[in-house]
Amino acid sequence: MNLFENLGLDKSLLKAVQELGFEKPTPIQEKTIPHLLTGKGDFIASAQTGTGKTAAFGLPSIQLTDIGQKQTQTLILSPTRELCIQIAKDLTQYAKYIKGLNVVAIYGGASMETQMRALKKGAHIVVGTPGRTKDMIKRKKLQIGNVNRMILDEADEMLSMGFKDDLEAILAKTPEEKQTLLFSATMPEKIVSITKKYMNNPEKISVARVNVGAENVSHSYYMVHAKDKYEVLKRIADLNPNIYGITFCRTRRETKEIANKLMHDGYNADAIHGDLSQAQRDEVMGRFRKRQLQMMVATDVAARGLDVNDLTHVINFNLPDDSEVYIHRSGRTGRAGKSGKSIAIIHMRDMRRIKDIERISDISFKKELVPSGKDICQKQLFSLIDKIEKVHVDEKQIEPFLPAIYEKFESLDREELIKHFVSAEFNRFLAYYKNARDINVDHHSSDKQRNKRDNRRQASFQNFFINLGSVNRLEPVKLIGLINEALKSRNVEIGRIEIMKKFAFFEIDEKITPELLKGMNGQKFEGVKVFVEISKEKPNFKARPRKQKSDNRKPKNRKWKKSGRKRRFNKN
Repeated sequence: MNLFENLGLDKSLLKAVQELGFEKPTPIQEKTIPHLLTGKGDFIASAQTGTGKTAAFGLPSIQLTDIGQKQTQTLILSPTRELCIQIAKDLTQYAKYIKGLNVVAIYGGASMETQMRALKKGAHIVVGTPGRTKDMIKRKKLQIGNVNRMILDEADEMLSMGFKDDLEAILAKTPEEKQTLLFSATMPEKIVSITKKYMNNPEKISVARVNVGAENVSHSYYMVHAKDKYEVLKRIADLNPNIYGITFCRTRRETKEIANKLMHDGYNADAIHGDLSQAQRDEVMGRFRKRQLQMMVATDVAARGLDVNDLTHVINFNLPDDSEVYIHRSGRTGRAGKSGKSIAIIHMRDMRRIKDIERISDISFKKELVPSGKDICQKQLFSLIDKIEKVHVDEKQIEPFLPAIYEKFESLDREELIKHFVSAEFNRFLAYYKNARDINVDHHSSDKQRNKRDNRRQASFQNFFINLGSVNRLEPVKLIGLINEALKSRNVEIGRIEIMKKFAFFEIDEKITPELLKGMNGQKFEGVKVFVEISKEKPNFKARPRKQKSDNRKPKNRKWKKSGRKRRFNKN
C-alpha cells in the first residue's frame, strides 16, 4: 500500500497529515508530490474537485519553501474567494509544525489594508484570486520577482469567469525561470493556448474522470416539463426529511429565485451567489457547514471552495453545458466512504446530455418516477414517528408541567391522543398533497400531449371566474385540486388557467358547469369563501398576465400629451 512516508515528505508534514486523518495518497497526490519535490519542470494535471489537489501541490510547496527568505516563493491563483480561503486554510494546517512559515490569502470583498499589512510582514506562499492579485502587484504591495512556483488551480473556471487577461498579466510579471503547475477539471482551447505561451514542455498527467468516492454515489433523473421543475425539487426535499445537499442552478438570477421560493415555502434553505458581500457569503456558508441550513442553492462558480464531506444529495436543477462539470458536481457527495445521491431534473431535450455524461464516464443513470403525494406523506409520517420515538425526555424539566398536561388530555384515550399528536405536525403535508398530480413525462410525451391538445380543440370549454388570486397563494396545482375536490373526480378535462393578483380565470368542459358551480361555491380556501361564476368576458389567455393595481383607471378630465421623450398629462 502506498503511504505518504514513501513520497519523500518531511516528518513535520507527515505529522500534520496524519493528524488530519490522511492515510493513503490519492492518485493525483501520488503522481504530483514526488514530481514537485524532485523536478523543476512544468506540470499539467487533469483532475476534478475531491481528488486531493490542494495537498498534491500544497505539501511540496511548503517543504520547498526557504523560511529564511521573506520573499514570496509560491503564488497560487484560484477562481473564487471561497476556494482561495479554503486553500490558504488547508496550507496553514499542513504547515502547523513548521515554525515561521507564512501563508497569506488575498481576495476581493475584504479589506485591502489588512491584506497589505499581511504581505508586508512577509508571505512565503500567497494564495489569491486573479483580480486582487493583479491589483496588489500593480500597487507594488505584492512582489513576485522571486517566485519559484506558479500554480493555477481550477484554471478552466478562471477562464470561464473572464480572468484570461488578468492571468496573462500576472504570468508576464513572474520570472522566466520558474516552475508552472496547472490544475484543471477540463481542458478547453483557452487553456491550451496559455500552456503553449507560458509553459515549457510540460509533463501531463490525468487521474480518473470520476471523482473520489463516486463509487458510493447513485445517479438518477426525473423527467418532467420545465414548468414543473420547482415542484420536483420540493418533492425531493419532502421525501428526504434529513436532506443535506446542494442544488445547482445555471445562472445567478435563477439561484436567487429558487432559493427565495424555497424559503417562502418554509424550507430550510439559502443561496450563495456573486451578489452577496464577503461577510454575507461567510455567514451563509457558516450556517450551511454547521447544518443550520439543509439546502444550499448555488452556481458552479459560487460553490467552489465549499468543502463539505457529509452531503446526502447533489441536485441538478439544470444540467451543465459541459458533461464533465456534472461529474465535478456529483463528486461533492459520497465522500469519506459515505453514500450519496446525484439527481438531475430534466425535460425530454436533456436526454442527449444524459447520454453524453454516461458516455464519457463509468456511471449510468436510472430513471426515477417523481414521488407521489402518497409516497411523500407516508415517508413524512414514519419520519415523524421515528422522531417522536427517539426524542430525549428530560424528566426533571417537564415534571412541573405534567399534572396540567395530564388534566388537559384526560378526555382522550390512547389511540385518540396518538392521532392528535401525529396530525398536529402531519396535516400540512396531507393538505398540500391531497390532490397532487402526476407530473412525470416519458419519451412518448410529445405524442400524448399532441393528442391531448387535439382532444381539447374538439371539446367545448366554458370560461369561469373565481375570486381567488396570487394574493391568496393560489397556484395552478392548487386550483386544479379545488376543482377535483368539488367534482369528486380527477378525470375532468381542464383547459387554460390564468391567475391574476386578486382573481383568476380557468377553462373547463361546459357540460359540467352546473356540477362545478354547485361543488365549488361555498368552499373555503386559505380562509376565503370561494365564489365561482361563468366569465362574462373571455380572458386573453395568450397575453402575459400583468400585475394588477388597485385602481388602474385613467384620471378623470385628463388627457395624455407628449412632451419630449416623456409622457405627462395635463388637465383640460
